[in-house]
Amino acid sequence: MTSGRVTGKVAIITGGASGIGRITAETLAREGARVVIADINVEGGQAVAEEIRGKGGEALAIPVDVGEEKEIAAMVERTVETFGALHVLHNNAAITAPDHQRRDANLLELDTEIWDETMRIDLRGPMLACKHAIPRMIESGGGSIINTTSNSALAGDLTLNAYSAAKGGLNTLTLSVATAFGKEGIRCNAVSPAHIESPSLAAVVPPEVVEMLRAQCLTPRLGAPQDVANLVLYLASDEASFITGQILRCDGGALSHLAHVAQLRDSDRTTNRTDEV
Repeated sequence: MTSGRVTGKVAIITGGASGIGRITAETLAREGARVVIADINVEGGQAVAEEIRGKGGEALAIPVDVGEEKEIAAMVERTVETFGALHVLHNNAAITAPDHQRRDANLLELDTEIWDETMRIDLRGPMLACKHAIPRMIESGGGSIINTTSNSALAGDLTLNAYSAAKGGLNTLTLSVATAFGKEGIRCNAVSPAHIESPSLAAVVPPEVVEMLRAQCLTPRLGAPQDVANLVLYLASDEASFITGQILRCDGGALSHLAHVAQLRDSDRTTNRTDEV
């Protein structure tokens, strides 16, 4: 059962062939949007578009390397040529390949090539998409930009140095875009997930560490791609017309508590505590 929350809107989802991007594309299409699945994974993007069309939706797959300006410009123009407008941009593409993330683990051993490529995709890509999409969104009467960032940009971690720095830059870009173009009808927000339970997480994080991450959540479970997609849907809709310049955590409360909470929860000290301040 759908309510058509984004009926009539045209949305681009970068990194839309898999993971959060795929679920978001399917969710927006189910709620009435015409969607563009933009991804370097050509076959994956086409498969998502075909699935959406098979369910009665409107979808177009566009192959794109988000770090290449000419490809981003062509993506935006083809979207407008096909659907006549552009209202929503979800900057979701990022490098999540397990080998790349392993090589981003230790700052003292970090190859500059890994740093540069991470910045090219995870930060330059969203900047280019904003640069070329915003004029078309203004022509369409305004719109909503939603950037997928990360809790790794909001607190220190032991790994993913380049990724965290790029996502921190994307948080700041979010604020800059919201400030510069708000009066022209452009809203810009960031969605900041914690660890999302997925095959890609299982590929790089040992099961015992996954359990540690789950313990840090205030909810019984880790997040799922649909949780992020639901928040993107809200921000894309007119229901969020007064929300802009925000970094919205979708993290099960993982960053909402003191560092010792997870340990105390399972200890006898959770009752009759005397360490309150």
